[in-house]
Amino acid sequence: MFKQKLILTAALLATGFGGFAQQLPMPRNIEQAYASGTRSADGRPGQNYWQNTADYNIKVAYNPETRLLNGTVDIAYTNNSPDTLKQILFKLYPNVYQKGAARASSIDPADASEGVQLSKLSINNAAQDVSKLRVSGTNLPVRIQPLAPKGKANISIAYSYTLNEGSHNRTGQVDEEGATFIAYFFPRVAVYDDIDGWNRNPYNGSQEFYNDFSDFHTEITVPKDFVVWATGDLTNAHEVLQKKYAKRLEQAGKKDAIVYVVDSTDLKKGGITAQQATNTWKFDAKNVVDFAFATSDHYLWKATSLVVDPKTKRRTRVDVAFNPKHKDFEEVASFGRKTVEAMSYTFPKWPFPYSHISVFDGLDQMEYPMMVNDNPLENREDVIMLTDHEIFHTMFPFYMGINETKYGWMDEGWATIGEWIVTPIIDPSITDDYGVAPYGALAGTEVDLPINTLTTQQSGTSMFLNSYPKPALGYLYVKDMLGDELFTKALHNYIAQWNGKHPQPYDFFNAMNTGAGRNMNWFWQRWFFDNGYPDLAIADVKQQNNEYQVTVEAKGTKPVPVDLVITYADGSIEKLHKDVSVWEKGNKTTSLSFKPKQQVKQLELKGTHVPDSNKADNVYLVK
Repeated sequence: MFKQKLILTAALLATGFGGFAQQLPMPRNIEQAYASGTRSADGRPGQNYWQNTADYNIKVAYNPETRLLNGTVDIAYTNNSPDTLKQILFKLYPNVYQKGAARASSIDPADASEGVQLSKLSINNAAQDVSKLRVSGTNLPVRIQPLAPKGKANISIAYSYTLNEGSHNRTGQVDEEGATFIAYFFPRVAVYDDIDGWNRNPYNGSQEFYNDFSDFHTEITVPKDFVVWATGDLTNAHEVLQKKYAKRLEQAGKKDAIVYVVDSTDLKKGGITAQQATNTWKFDAKNVVDFAFATSDHYLWKATSLVVDPKTKRRTRVDVAFNPKHKDFEEVASFGRKTVEAMSYTFPKWPFPYSHISVFDGLDQMEYPMMVNDNPLENREDVIMLTDHEIFHTMFPFYMGINETKYGWMDEGWATIGEWIVTPIIDPSITDDYGVAPYGALAGTEVDLPINTLTTQQSGTSMFLNSYPKPALGYLYVKDMLGDELFTKALHNYIAQWNGKHPQPYDFFNAMNTGAGRNMNWFWQRWFFDNGYPDLAIADVKQQNNEYQVTVEAKGTKPVPVDLVITYADGSIEKLHKDVSVWEKGNKTTSLSFKPKQQVKQLELKGTHVPDSNKADNVYLVK
């Protein structure tokens, strides 16, 4: 556990909500960022905020038969920090499959490779002796001539590695016919930020990622008949696709209807791509934190588009590429379209930020900028929930630049609440309560750590609870407490201040407080920092003058809404609700009153998104 202490400086006490409003515990290293002015107590980037940039020109060739990927990457890196850098730290994520690498889970022994092979690395035209570079797992530190603030480094790398085949972890070959999803495939400069300096956390296949915002120009060469889907916009469709398919793709970007760019008849005929030995697919993506691509010569391709910003009439295209054998993907274009629509107009009610999103039929459940790698599923409900969950990640972490490695809850929690809200929009018959029951059962046990525990210090059940249901419930309770309009205002303040940047937890808490005009630290403290568990009980029921008064006791310390379900003698029900603010003052009881419509049979504390660690005292039978 990291050490915490209260911020007592006058600057941070004056948050605009009263001179002595409750403050959140903050570690010393993060306190220093606020003291140095890179972050501010009102939730905005500080006047001294900075972040470094790295723009990438990538050229790769991928051979589906040998799974060999080789290429070059030229990086234009700018040091916007106030520090003189004496080294550059590179990330070599494919090295998680290197022989002897530290991994969170086992792999197929046949996939253990030699890792990324560097044949060239130069910085500002100074060649490095690659044989002497000391690679440490997925980290590669390289000593450089000191790079002063505002200094630039031009980096050139040539490399290769063999892609994994039998043990797919977010990237790798998908099927025996050569369909492949390829992520984390290029050497990149690690994030250097105002909190930790270089991001030295190694990648072991468990925690997720933290990258700077970059512009990418990427050229991907594959054999003929292989189609490529990728982050960014395809800039040479008419060179790599036969004319009619390029035209279909263009039209899909202008139409609301769901159409086939490539259908089953087209697959049988073949000749979808330009008929030369290889084709080079070119993509441009601006201001994104990563780049991924996928390729196949036997996938169907559906596409549709919709207006995501009514002010500018900007459209987003939704692509779905899938194996004809996987019938569950037939509806994914519709699910994806409805997700993008819901995100733009309902929750978070922010225009979908990118020109397209592609859902690829792979072997995982993982998100990338403008890309989703989803496995086939048998249950339609699961397909809907997986589709909207992964697409929702477009906002968190990609548009917001979150450090997933340290703060998994800052993106997975949002995707989870997004899933809860969007799924019933797609299909009103579905009630999505993913993770709520497991949290209720395990809350307050040894595996239940505070949400704000670093993700790097967790694994297994602890990491699941703190990444998915617990933060999602926290967001949902604040939404309920503020009401949709004020919550949207607060959330939009956070998004507006931090999109394209690197927010950390206190930036979120402070931005939400400022946007709502309300100090909610009492809730952030108890839900995100404190131990405890949710446990409500019906403590007392009184009847007087044809009115019921029900006293509800908070036996646990986690504040949750009060949902009272009244069941009448004829089986009809009535519901009463109080949001979490009833516990703001630290009181242990609250009461609900109602006049019954007829004879009452039963009272029960019960809510879809209200976990309770002891439900034995949630029911009162009227005698």
